[in-house]
Amino acid sequence: MRALFSRLSALAFCILFPALAIADEVQVAVAANFTAPMRELAEAFEASTGHRARLAYGSTGKFYAQISNGAPFEVLFSADSATPTRLAKEGKALGDSQFTYALGQLVLWSAREGYATDGEALLERGDFRHLAIATPTAAPYGAAALEVIRGMGLEADLKGKLVQGENITQAFQFVATGNAEVGFVALSQVYLDGEISRGSAWTVPAERYSPIRQDAVVLERGRDNPAAHALLDFMHTEQARAVMARYGYGVEP
Repeated sequence: MRALFSRLSALAFCILFPALAIADEVQVAVAANFTAPMRELAEAFEASTGHRARLAYGSTGKFYAQISNGAPFEVLFSADSATPTRLAKEGKALGDSQFTYALGQLVLWSAREGYATDGEALLERGDFRHLAIATPTAAPYGAAALEVIRGMGLEADLKGKLVQGENITQAFQFVATGNAEVGFVALSQVYLDGEISRGSAWTVPAERYSPIRQDAVVLERGRDNPAAHALLDFMHTEQARAVMARYGYGVEP
């Protein structure tokens, strides 16, 4: 009798809560710049679908190496478009799932109020000890920062002042802790609901660096995981777009 009751209870649960009954988990590699919005998006995704996203954050370059060496990720949220394209060409990702989920913006930021508002003049003066950037060879935001510095003709002047973080989160931490007076970071790290949330910043004009098109893709390991495909579908919703806009990301039509 108890066994029958248990089976009937389980059946009733599946009927009443179908999304939860078929819920799956998905292992997700997330570019460090997208940390804050992704935490919020993962919660909304679970509430909407019942699926759960297990998140790991880091540099896109490091994730590429890990995925190439068999890391068990099923979805990649990259900080560029080149890495998902490369993985698809190498047979490690599903090319038809790739799309641009966000357009990133670069800012020069300081934890000090008023210090970096005129960032262009600040860089030209160079009256600071350290300038933080993410490693250009591993992090697209670092590559964009170096492009800005070179475009201003300041690479030689600032070379001795550069401190490189493994990813954009570490570059941000250098500035937030005072180990660098100023640094190039992602707008999303210092922006919320229409304004800079702390310190001061100069939003680098978009024409100063190549567009930061951030693409997502289902990896080969996620091919047969419904949660992997559901997560990318969720990123197309107005709910997801609204979250990204709050953090200063652009989205394509």
